[in-house]
Amino acid sequence: MKPARPSAPRPPSKSRPASPLRWPKAAAPQGRGDADAPRHEGAAPGGRGIDRRSERRDTNRGTPSADTRGPRLDRPGAPGADQGSRDAWPPAPRGDRPSARAEGDRGPRGDGERAPRHDGDRAPRPEGDRAPRADSTRTPRDRMAGAEGTMRPRTPSHPINVRIEQVREALGEILQWAGPADLTLSRYFRNNPKLGMRDRGTVAEAIYDVLRHLRRYRQVAEGGRGAATRRLAILGLASVLGPEQVRPVLGEEESDWLGRVLRISPASLPREVRLSVPDWLSEALEIEPDSERLLMALNRAAPLDIRINPMKIDRDTILAELRAGVEDAEVEPTPYSPFGIRLQGRPALNRWSRFEDGSIEVQDEGSQLLGLLVAPRRGEMVIDFCAGAGGKTLLLGALMRSTGRLYALDVSQARLTRFKPRMARSGLSNVVPIVIANENDARVKRLARKAHRVLVDAPCSGTGTLRRNPDLKWRQTPESVSELCVMQRSILSAASRCVAPGGRLVYATCSILRVENEGQVDAFLAAHPDFEVLSASEVLGDRVTGLDLTGPYLKLRTDIHGTDGFFAAVFQRKTTATPPKADAEAAAVPETTEELAIDPADDALPPQVALDGTEEQPA
Repeated sequence: MKPARPSAPRPPSKSRPASPLRWPKAAAPQGRGDADAPRHEGAAPGGRGIDRRSERRDTNRGTPSADTRGPRLDRPGAPGADQGSRDAWPPAPRGDRPSARAEGDRGPRGDGERAPRHDGDRAPRPEGDRAPRADSTRTPRDRMAGAEGTMRPRTPSHPINVRIEQVREALGEILQWAGPADLTLSRYFRNNPKLGMRDRGTVAEAIYDVLRHLRRYRQVAEGGRGAATRRLAILGLASVLGPEQVRPVLGEEESDWLGRVLRISPASLPREVRLSVPDWLSEALEIEPDSERLLMALNRAAPLDIRINPMKIDRDTILAELRAGVEDAEVEPTPYSPFGIRLQGRPALNRWSRFEDGSIEVQDEGSQLLGLLVAPRRGEMVIDFCAGAGGKTLLLGALMRSTGRLYALDVSQARLTRFKPRMARSGLSNVVPIVIANENDARVKRLARKAHRVLVDAPCSGTGTLRRNPDLKWRQTPESVSELCVMQRSILSAASRCVAPGGRLVYATCSILRVENEGQVDAFLAAHPDFEVLSASEVLGDRVTGLDLTGPYLKLRTDIHGTDGFFAAVFQRKTTATPPKADAEAAAVPETTEELAIDPADDALPPQVALDGTEEQPA
């Protein structure tokens, strides 16, 4: 991520001291989505927060960034977060702006007649018949019509009509479904560098509104004329800016069409159209209680959750600093995680000193609860089997107080590379990032039955993150979910071989589909009788208050808990279980990190770190 440019400091008000945070209101893009299946980092695409892919987002899974200048607060619900403010925000009052000519410098205008304008020596046109213009027989309405017969805008150069065309162009690329929406939108912004920060925010917010309500918008747009993507763009901007801002600049035909659309009652539409979900997803969720309320919640933009680094600072300190530096913004502690703070807006925190020194990270509250569910202790060997960009790895390392060994495994070198700056800011010295070829990599087998805790944050459909990544419901299919289920079973089985007797295995997804959650738990227990399920509520204990869980699993719903949708199950390996032959043969653990092809210098680890199971003190 390129460093943010410094911006002009905001003048302190009379009622409060100057703050390190400037937070003007503007829209910003959100969402996070890696090219792979999403992970629980909250965000950033929708996501929105810090762009974890370009370090992403994000988010988690990452965010298209409109700008990187200065912390600021976007309009609530805007999709995205990693943006800054203008260099001189807020603008100076009109009376304080320097004028081109000082008052009084201009002399009074004379009383005499103004000199006639020079028109040259052209002779006046003679009166009489003249050839008609080519389109003189067309009515004004005809002249407003485009090549396809659609109505041209009354004011084509009006900023809103310009925004309509920009949204239309970006949507045309996104709706090809060649990749995650946030990555495609980021590429569009890079290819259009003259698009201003505020304009990018408006475009991004309109696009994410269209993606959330795509099925409904497509159906009601069928009655219009012209390019379908233009009609979708009009609906998105009308939702974001208000129809009263959009209709006056449209042509007569488009304005009439928009008026008809606005009079359609959502209650008159079929369930799948009204909720804008594909048929297969609606059917899969019918077994869930209050599934319509859940889908409605997933169609709303997500807030921004951040997590404090408990090794560096306490939550009350960050809350006080945010409240002192943010005017008219909702800043509150998360209801369940003791480390979380929720912001109803889109601040770009990446240039705040608290972010730069590793005191805070962007992480959805549900993802924070997963770290607490792993419950690592000091001096233990812990494996984050699908580490991704490392959001949960950082929390696990902090809970271990940077002792023991924490292996961050992932098949993506790029993701682990983006993780290294975050790890450096966090101050952790017990993390070992390892790139593996797959879940059956020889380096994984050498860790057989050695780990006290193993977290499997499995690749999944990401249906629990639809408020941040609404394009996922249109890019996923029943066939792709079935393929993910096969991968999840293989990863969970391989990770289970790393768990020591009496150790714990946590399986988690950001999916709300039972086939990826309870279905995988049942299949795993049937194939691994040496494991048993522990109660998630009992594991969390008094570290999490107010979270009323029913059943043995951690199930978080957006409409109930305000987090992304998450599922997690805790398994424990029975101490009396006899190790399978394959595990016993693979249990010859190497004595040094060199045998795992790890370069301690590259990973900022002390050279004495070993894999022999001995306890280690922090560097």
